[in-house]
Amino acid sequence: MANVISDEMIEYVGILAKLELSEEEKEQAKKDMGRMLDYIDKLNELDTDGVEPMSHVFPVKNVFREDVVENKDDRESILSNAPKKKDGSFFVPKTVE
Repeated sequence: MANVISDEMIEYVGILAKLELSEEEKEQAKKDMGRMLDYIDKLNELDTDGVEPMSHVFPVKNVFREDVVENKDDRESILSNAPKKKDGSFFVPKTVE
């Protein structure tokens, strides 16, 4: 294990994560964190020359549709489901005295 995780580091991470760890949990966390850092070291050994960085695993293109502005006067179809209407608008009960 090339990365040595100190008790102070585990204590600090516990404070940041707002965790109260028992001594057994602290020891287990030290082992787990050490294994994670060892795995990262192993990944750093990979030869990535010529590999283009990517932001997604899958090739993602712009999936958004074009924003087309349509100014329609659908007042009648919008008001067709209104429980009450008055003068071409929704009619609601008064809520403020």
